[in-house]
Amino acid sequence: MLLLLVIYLSFISLGLPDGLLGSAWPTMYGELGVPLSYAGMISMIIAAGTTFSSLQSSRLARHFSPATVAAASTALTAVALFGFSFSSAFWMLCLLAIPYGLGAGSVDASINNFVALHYSSSHMSWLHCMWGVGAVIGPYIMGFVLSRGGAWSGGYRTVGAIQLVLAAVILASIPLWKQVGTAHSAEAAQDKPLSLRETAALPGAKAAMLVFFAYCALEQTAGLWASSYLALHRGVGAETAAFFGSMFFLGITAGRGLSGFLALKLNNTQMIHLGFTLTAVGIAALLLGRGQLSALAGLVLIGLGCAPIYPCMMHATPTHFGAAHSQAMIGLQAASASAGVCLMPAAFGLLANHISVSLMPLYLLAMLLPMAGAYRRLTQLPNRAEDTV
Repeated sequence: MLLLLVIYLSFISLGLPDGLLGSAWPTMYGELGVPLSYAGMISMIIAAGTTFSSLQSSRLARHFSPATVAAASTALTAVALFGFSFSSAFWMLCLLAIPYGLGAGSVDASINNFVALHYSSSHMSWLHCMWGVGAVIGPYIMGFVLSRGGAWSGGYRTVGAIQLVLAAVILASIPLWKQVGTAHSAEAAQDKPLSLRETAALPGAKAAMLVFFAYCALEQTAGLWASSYLALHRGVGAETAAFFGSMFFLGITAGRGLSGFLALKLNNTQMIHLGFTLTAVGIAALLLGRGQLSALAGLVLIGLGCAPIYPCMMHATPTHFGAAHSQAMIGLQAASASAGVCLMPAAFGLLANHISVSLMPLYLLAMLLPMAGAYRRLTQLPNRAEDTV
């Protein structure tokens, strides 16, 4: 239980920086003398770093323990956050965004694999719920600092200090990680490490990559554009639209907490199918419903539907590909997820700008259908292990 607490804390630390840029940028861009749109450049650099480090996770796992990778990655993120707090020019933020993303990708892939191998699906859902907790706390810290008359640099410095403390906690917990059963690690050590091309050639790898790409495309598009869709297409007031948009993230965070309990009775396949169903119902409510209530219900249902998909897919990786290949595949899946985050919300922004923001429900549906189809192909693999609760 003590190790689980440390693991949960590590994912809270992973979520802490994710909302900082969005909450601080309205203040930052004026001081830095750059256009409002430049936040997207920083976000894309962070996503590129996350993708690269996720792809290197299998190589790192051959030389370092998950605890060492997690501690070093958290410390690297802390250094980047402190760097942000002392930056006085936009180019400095772009430079520091590189270690910012590298740290996030490494800790994400290494801990996801550790939990997938050694803990139940319930703990994987609760783990990703902790990411949501961190993603909520980070903007709150920034808002608190700004509301007290502080500068945005103070918010970054505060979260950076918390990250350093968490890195020290993870480093001190290394003996606990070693006490966990190492049967899967021994199995993995017997196999020759796969190259990126060999990993992508595994049966079902491309289907899994498509699931993660489409899932994160759907989640991030909904999170980024929901408020704009409600305000510009449904005529909802700006403040109400912002509140409704936050309900999507609340649905994901609460849904992952609930998914941990449901996973005690349902296996990963059943949980993912439930997620697809709830997401489809939520999209239908946005597409066909009228009025604010249907919009709110639709966003909450999409959030609840998204909740089990990512953690259950991560937890099922050893089932789909074997323990020996799980770290390499989790890295590849995390990189596919980062690519979805980087490309698809921006692509919808172009559609919204040149055609109409009213296309958002159809765009989400266009992500859900291939995701469900790819998952169906993945579960029909002849060499797939038994998926138990």
